[in-house]
Amino acid sequence: MREPTTSVACSIWRHQSVTDGKRSVPEETAISFTYDGGSYAVMMATPQNLEDFALGFSFTEGLVSSPADIRQLDVVEHDVGVELRMWLVEPRAAVLSARRRYLAGPTGCGLCGIDSLHEAVRQPARVGSGQSFTQTEIMRALEMLPPRQELNRQTRAVHAAAFWRPDNGLVAVREDVGRHNALDKLAGVLLRDAMPGNNGMVLLTSRVSVEMVQKSAAVGVPLVVAVSAPTALAVRTAEAAGITLVAVARDDGFEVFTYPQRIKQTATEAVTHVA
Repeated sequence: MREPTTSVACSIWRHQSVTDGKRSVPEETAISFTYDGGSYAVMMATPQNLEDFALGFSFTEGLVSSPADIRQLDVVEHDVGVELRMWLVEPRAAVLSARRRYLAGPTGCGLCGIDSLHEAVRQPARVGSGQSFTQTEIMRALEMLPPRQELNRQTRAVHAAAFWRPDNGLVAVREDVGRHNALDKLAGVLLRDAMPGNNGMVLLTSRVSVEMVQKSAAVGVPLVVAVSAPTALAVRTAEAAGITLVAVARDDGFEVFTYPQRIKQTATEAVTHVA
């Protein structure tokens, strides 16, 4: 399997001087999703955790509802990229045949080439009441993420999506050059390991666009926390999905855009707020 990073030569300009150097950069590979012998999507992604990517993408796209819906998955390397070759069980194969489309998206754009406006703004799954969280828990989760971003420490060029639970902290982290891909990979590992989304939060190192909310809703998480701001459509979609959307999360706090009642104050936090 291809390595997720490579070393490239560069000229380093510092303090009015230049030296020869090297930098570790992430690989960006064409990943083709094929189902039952037909092409469905081609995404540019980091060639790592590809089994998780196959399962998570298939799930958030609504093509499967569980790992059992994929009766065979082969990761096939080609000169120009990697094919995730899947065969579905019935009746999933018939459903796919009825809605088959082709999607081609460059890095960071999961909607390029889409042939249905309705599909682009599809109604998200509605999450249940789910877990409540404190400000302290959100800040603790954010603090735990950077040390787990191995690829980003090497390259400073990839996004991360992570799942945090109050009982045992960060249980899964996935990275990719594409923010949508990182979230799909996270969805895949949660689905594969049968970890329910309703008792934890998703952490994103990117901005929050509508498809990030749609994918999070498919996983069933009640809380999404992102370091950057959301789009207006992402806020409306989170409202429709019943998701608490926290964004602009920094080491000094965050902003809550939907369902603030899920964020609970501890006794210490309440006293500090009143003071």
